[in-house]
Amino acid sequence: MTTAPDLAADRERALALTPVSRETAARLDRFVVLLLATQAHTNLIGRATIGEIWTRHIADSLQLLDLAPDAKVWLDIGSGAGFPGIVIACALVDRPGAAVHLVESQGKKAAFLRQTAGELALPATVHHQRIEDLSANLAPDMITARAVAPLAKLLGYVAPFVKSGAKALLPKGQDVEVELTEAAKYWTMDTELVPSRTHPASRILIVHGLRRRGGKQ
Repeated sequence: MTTAPDLAADRERALALTPVSRETAARLDRFVVLLLATQAHTNLIGRATIGEIWTRHIADSLQLLDLAPDAKVWLDIGSGAGFPGIVIACALVDRPGAAVHLVESQGKKAAFLRQTAGELALPATVHHQRIEDLSANLAPDMITARAVAPLAKLLGYVAPFVKSGAKALLPKGQDVEVELTEAAKYWTMDTELVPSRTHPASRILIVHGLRRRGGKQ
């Protein structure tokens, strides 16, 4: 079982990597309390990662904000336990016009996200549905998706929004080059890779332009 001192040390490491305001830190503290309480009866994150929840999940989410400092409207696909969507919303509470849309198809996780967004008064809307069913009229500035699907499939989810002018920030592991090679069979992409602050072997894939090969949309 993870002890409070363990979490305190992990919190300190995380916030050194990705500093936030005192108000944001307080919201994140409350988020962790809610998550761990729910984790006791509903599996939200892998048990092995609980002791590193701050560095493994929260800092990993917070680092995306520095890659899109002016973005106001975010779309998080497959939000799960709220990474990165809830974390981003915690940081954007005081930004005028900020909105974070969280898409989660699993009922229990969507319920947790709604409860959390409500209790923390976050600028977040939870869509309990599959991303394929989300209205393409939504116009986000940024799209995120963490551990949702292999890249070739994931690009199909983000394509309608990238076509409308959004960019995608996609955290990926050490096999990202292999995923890019596979995805290039189906997609023409304008991308760049940024090193992750939290995982030395991981990177964040930024997708600027995207078109399905063969001219299909």
